[in-house]
Amino acid sequence: MAIVPARIRHFIDGRFVESVSGKTFTYLNPYTGKVLGEVTEGFQEDIDRAVQAAKRAFVDGPWGKMSVAERLRYVERFADLIEKYGDELAELESIDTGLPISQTKNQAARAAENFRFYASMVRSRLVGEAYRVDDKFINYTIYKPLGVAGLITPWNAPLMLSTWKIAPALATGNTAVLKPAEWTPLTANKLAEIAAEAGLPDGVFNVVYGFGETAGASLVAHPDVRLISFTGETTTGTIIMKNAADTLKKLSMELGGKSPAILFADADLERALDAVIWGVFSFNGERCTANSRLLVERTIYEEVVRRLKARIDRIVLGDPLDPKTEVGPLIHPEHHARVQGYIDLARQEGAEVVQAPLPEALTGKPFIPPTLLLGVDNRMRVAQEEIFGPVLAVIPFDTEEEALRIANDVKYGLAAYIWTKDIQRAHRLSQRIESGMVWINSQNVRDLRIPFGGTKASGIGREGGHYSFDFYTEVQVIHVAIGDHPIPKFGR
Repeated sequence: MAIVPARIRHFIDGRFVESVSGKTFTYLNPYTGKVLGEVTEGFQEDIDRAVQAAKRAFVDGPWGKMSVAERLRYVERFADLIEKYGDELAELESIDTGLPISQTKNQAARAAENFRFYASMVRSRLVGEAYRVDDKFINYTIYKPLGVAGLITPWNAPLMLSTWKIAPALATGNTAVLKPAEWTPLTANKLAEIAAEAGLPDGVFNVVYGFGETAGASLVAHPDVRLISFTGETTTGTIIMKNAADTLKKLSMELGGKSPAILFADADLERALDAVIWGVFSFNGERCTANSRLLVERTIYEEVVRRLKARIDRIVLGDPLDPKTEVGPLIHPEHHARVQGYIDLARQEGAEVVQAPLPEALTGKPFIPPTLLLGVDNRMRVAQEEIFGPVLAVIPFDTEEEALRIANDVKYGLAAYIWTKDIQRAHRLSQRIESGMVWINSQNVRDLRIPFGGTKASGIGREGGHYSFDFYTEVQVIHVAIGDHPIPKFGR
């Protein structure tokens, strides 16, 4: 059984410390609604302590001078310890977020994989290029870490998304300051404990808790932070971009989504429905790549709706620590109210709301049962705005061109899913959809070697595979004269 600490403190310069202000805030168990404990609340002074520690470790400490082989041994030790504590991390994640334990176990495994993957990538792919110019020059490139990386992570999958940033930041030679979401501090605290157990040099990895408007804003504005990797809501992302402009930071922004799944009549309907239901109702619907709009060819619309109604009635809601649970509570009463507000809005806009039954034992808890919105027009707010809950809008279409128009007619562009046996149509349509990623006849399956990211209001930049090197490192060009090339003679 995982031990939930009564008080969580910052991890700065290799030590667990209180905030300068002495202030704290509480965090909740989403399922029970009870306070789990207190968290030290970080402000500008705490961020500055963490950034200065990270800068010392990079500039004066061993990290910046360490060989790549030695540095990657620390990264792989991190992976070993995540595996060692995998069951505990999965349980802490479920307690903290309300995500079903069956899903957080997979997230814990992916967290370890993130560290091993980037250690391997640095060994094999972090290589420069060389260009020979006759017998005059050799010009070559090297990849250099920037220094202090600011990492800001969301509450919907905090363990996996934190490690997705920490691993490439450290593997490429940067030091890091992590600012986790205030609602979900538990696994960040465990990662700090793991960093200490791994013997990571002081200051290489730091964690400061707090709120976006104070701790997060201070991290973004700090002149010694060279880059910010942010995953979260689009409005916050635009604020970060504005605030980072004064110090010309590199930015990677993975933001919101309103992703379409396009279902044609010739598709394997059973597999498509499996994928669509998983894609919008797993993670309690709180996922950026959720296929929250299902576009269905009109000839099969009634059949699809009938099948969806039958399937959502059988989805298991309950205690996130129960292995049988498929959908748990939403993260926080505030977010529950937000999602419920969109369901109420859908009725006001004229949509039909169909919900799975909520077990009586869950009444009063922040559950939203799997929900279908029928009779939706893509101009409705519930079709345009990110709801971030277990809510699926179902929209019919008649032609491929109409499906494409509806798919692109949102401000977001993160993911898209196409279901058809016509492979020419699948490729044709996928290349015209305005999204960073498209899956054909598949649910959201991640390959760590390929880029992840969106377009339009869904983000800027790509992380994943060697694409992360473009963000976490700087390319330096070195020109070497190997002969006596002509030099202009001024002032002779």
